[in-house]
Amino acid sequence: MDKSEILKKIQHGLIVSCQALSTEPLYSSFIMGRMAFAAYQGGAVAIRANTPSDIKEIKKTVDLPVIGLYKVEYDDSEVYITPTMKEIDELMEVGPEIIAMDATNRLRPNQQTLAEFFKEVKAKYPNQMFMADTSCYEEGVTAKELGFDIIGTTMAGYTEYTKGTKLPNYDLMKRYVDTLNMPVIAEGGIWTPEQLKAALDLGVWCAVVGTAITRPQNITERFVKGI
Repeated sequence: MDKSEILKKIQHGLIVSCQALSTEPLYSSFIMGRMAFAAYQGGAVAIRANTPSDIKEIKKTVDLPVIGLYKVEYDDSEVYITPTMKEIDELMEVGPEIIAMDATNRLRPNQQTLAEFFKEVKAKYPNQMFMADTSCYEEGVTAKELGFDIIGTTMAGYTEYTKGTKLPNYDLMKRYVDTLNMPVIAEGGIWTPEQLKAALDLGVWCAVVGTAITRPQNITERFVKGI
C-alpha cells in the first residue's frame, strides 16, 4: 500500500495498541499476536505495536496496517519511543506501514535534537511513513515542518512540562485539526466508547485505544477501585 491507501484504510477507525513490556503479565510476541487478532475481529482498522518481534508476529496474524515503534531506554535521555537510528533500522526490517517516534522537544540519546535525528531518518528512508508522538501544540507544529506524515497526541501528560494535563486532551486534538491541515491521530487516555466518539467528532483522522482494551491488569484495577 502507498501512503494514501494506508491513510484511507485507517480513516475514521479505531487503532488498537497491543503492547506489553517485559514487566507485564502478557509479555509475549505470541500473546500480542493473538491480542491483535482479537482486535481485528472486533473491527480495529490498524494495530499499534512495540518491538520488531511483536510486529513480526502481528503481521503474520492479521492483515492490518501496523504502527510500529520500539521502546528502548537510554541513560542520557528521557526519550524512549524509537529514540535512535538503531531502533529505526530494526523496525524497517519487519516492515510496519507507519513508524512512530517520540517527537517531543526533549533531547534524544547523544544529545541529538529531533530535527537532527529526523533529517537523518528521512534521508535514509524517504518513502517510509512516520508518526510524531507529541505532547503539546508547539511540538505538533514542529513535526509538521519537519515532514512527519501524521501527528499524534500520544505524549500529552507524559512530559515534565505537560504533567497534570487532563486526558483525553480534546483541546490539543481540536487545535491540531483546526490548524495543521494534516492527519491527526487521537491517542492517550481514551477509556470509553463515548470518549472515542467525542475525539472522532472533533475531526481527527482516527484514534488509538490501548490500555482500556489490551491491559487486563489495569482494567481489573479500575473495577476494583470502583468497589
